Amino acid sequence: MGTRLSNGIYRTNIFESPLVPVPDSRPYRSGAPSLPWGVREIKAPSAWPISTGSGVRIAVIDTGLDYRHPDLRRAAAGGINLVNPGRAPWDDNGHGTHIAGTIVASGDGKGIHGIAPDAELYTVKAFDRNGTAYVSDIVHGIEWCIRNKMHIINMSFGMKTAPRSLQEAIRAAYQNGIVVVASSGNEGRIGDVDYPARYRHAIAVGATTRGGRLAPFSNRGRSIDLYAPGDKIASTWVGGGYREMSGTSMATSHVSGVIALLLSARPGLSPNAVRRLLQASATPVTRGSLRLKAGQANALLGLKLAGSLEATTKTDSVGRR
Repeated sequence: MGTRLSNGIYRTNIFESPLVPVPDSRPYRSGAPSLPWGVREIKAPSAWPISTGSGVRIAVIDTGLDYRHPDLRRAAAGGINLVNPGRAPWDDNGHGTHIAGTIVASGDGKGIHGIAPDAELYTVKAFDRNGTAYVSDIVHGIEWCIRNKMHIINMSFGMKTAPRSLQEAIRAAYQNGIVVVASSGNEGRIGDVDYPARYRHAIAVGATTRGGRLAPFSNRGRSIDLYAPGDKIASTWVGGGYREMSGTSMATSHVSGVIALLLSARPGLSPNAVRRLLQASATPVTRGSLRLKAGQANALLGLKLAGSLEATTKTDSVGRR
């Protein structure tokens, strides 16, 4: 929740909305599955012959990164520490490392595989070891992403209120061609999502369970742009390990990975074009017998649709000559 302090400064806690309670977070004592169910669910392995995310720069604004983790070393490309400037953006919490694993892990048979293993991961540490951040640091992180020409910003956090500075920063990122992906929140609310997912320049992500069913904890409604796996997601953890977590934070990282595959195959897609592609290629999400308006991300269908649009554009161009 965004909290305005007496001095006018806003703070937010990453755990108040994006994550379900701690009991749903548990370590794996014997490693983790090579292909977590969410990676399979969105058809990432079927998409890898077409794209693995090469050439795409993804920034994760979070608690940092265990850049020594064997599944993440290849993707870790740099970053910034806004909590302790001048120091490496080391993850002293775990949340950021978990998010990163779903996006870019490359276990090479020994660990886990993320969705876009050949993408470049940039860490923006704005949250401290308790999962708390000043919104001003998040804004500075977005500005860093713009200066360093990121393609995607993953925001697996949420707040109930937010200052205008955050909205303006996200709009600036959008206008610079950066796709901003954000968590909708975990209160199971209908018709309401957290900030920054609520902003129209961000892609708002809700969570599903296996089989494309709405996760009970996920916020839902017409404000959701897309759903993705977010229940009992295994990913990387600090200290070279693995952990299972649930939340729309986890769903958001799946969508960021899919976007990396799309942008690698179709460089130059605008944020709005990416949103349309994701929605047009999404598969149904159900709540009981009800089919929801927004669907679940599907990497293979998205790439196929992007390819068909490219072929159509080329054909039209030839026809006009």
